[in-house]
Amino acid sequence: MIYCGIDWAEKTYDVALVDDSGQLLAKRHITDNAAGYKILLDLLAEYGDTQENPIPIAIETSRGLLVAVLRTGKRQVFAINPMAAARYRDRHSVSRKKSDPGDALVLANILRTDMHAHRPLPQDSDLARAVAVLARAQQDATWNRQQIANQLRSLLREYYPSALAAFEPWKNGLCRAEAREVLKAAPTPSRAARLTRAQLQASLKRAGRKRGMEVEADRLREVFRADWAHQPPLVEDALGKQMLALLGQLEAAAKAADDLAQAVEETFPQHPDAEIILSFPGLATQLGARVLAELGDDRTRFADARGLKAYAGASPITRASGKKSSITRRWVKNDRLNHAGYLWAFSAITASPGAKAHYRRRRDHGDWHAAAQRNLFNRMIGQLYHCIKQRRHYDEALAFPTPQDELGMAAA
Repeated sequence: MIYCGIDWAEKTYDVALVDDSGQLLAKRHITDNAAGYKILLDLLAEYGDTQENPIPIAIETSRGLLVAVLRTGKRQVFAINPMAAARYRDRHSVSRKKSDPGDALVLANILRTDMHAHRPLPQDSDLARAVAVLARAQQDATWNRQQIANQLRSLLREYYPSALAAFEPWKNGLCRAEAREVLKAAPTPSRAARLTRAQLQASLKRAGRKRGMEVEADRLREVFRADWAHQPPLVEDALGKQMLALLGQLEAAAKAADDLAQAVEETFPQHPDAEIILSFPGLATQLGARVLAELGDDRTRFADARGLKAYAGASPITRASGKKSSITRRWVKNDRLNHAGYLWAFSAITASPGAKAHYRRRRDHGDWHAAAQRNLFNRMIGQLYHCIKQRRHYDEALAFPTPQDELGMAAA
């Protein structure tokens, strides 16, 4: 049996091949281009790599063109966490020396000794991987939009509190197109106080608003003309220019989030698992796509529902030593799936009577809000695993049976 380890960098890679005894068979330094990939594939073929019996490969990343080339066919590619690789490195050298060829050798030896303890990259379909790219990008764009909106809000607090008061009744506040159009028309509170009803209505119309513009323009005009504290004129103008620059970033982030959301809306429903995922309460297209992005569609990825729950960070973890033991929530998990699960459980409480009753029971049992939601997510992601395995849609009566239903099923 031959094992391969690859230490990757931005422009070059170091490759090491070892046998069952740990003997170094070959090492190469290749470039990150088509020529380098061909050298790697030729090296693997020289040591017995075939389509029927490919050489397993360990690398510290799960993305990139090299990984895409290596994942063709039946090859197992293991994405080793860099922190885990650092721990293995200490087994071979107490001096803590480090080099790129040495790291490649360490990665190859990880597969040689502990391949059974590591998970290969899932064999997801191209459609599932495309959904994952779009869903993760949309999630990142949403987080970026909110981060810029928080920066803008902090800046407005320094010199423009009337804008915060004016936009406070609106859902999503500064992220709304109406708020951005009004701020572009009046970047300082002094200019906002001089806006006319017609100018405010024009700003709302440019943002796409079609109803209630007269009433909303009057409300905004009243807020802007109220008595507010002001910065000195020169400072106020400078802060206004800073705000416009930040506003441009917010508009770009908002457009990116909207465009990616539209792409998710078009791609996610094409997947065979989409109907099953959307049948669950609390999961719409965007959130459902995020769940599919992290689960994938490789049916062999998780041996059972317990593995998926641990991967999502929904199940608790027990730490015991001697007479001491503690049960706590998981810190090592898929953060994206865990975040999607928090939103899923929060929405399911209002969308499903059974989920709401389960949440209330956990609160009455003594759980805090986050713990009760995590327990609900733990139950529902297990149900999702079962439904996808069995190719069945969500059934409220089976997911959260009433005491009378449970008695009937027991009798049957």
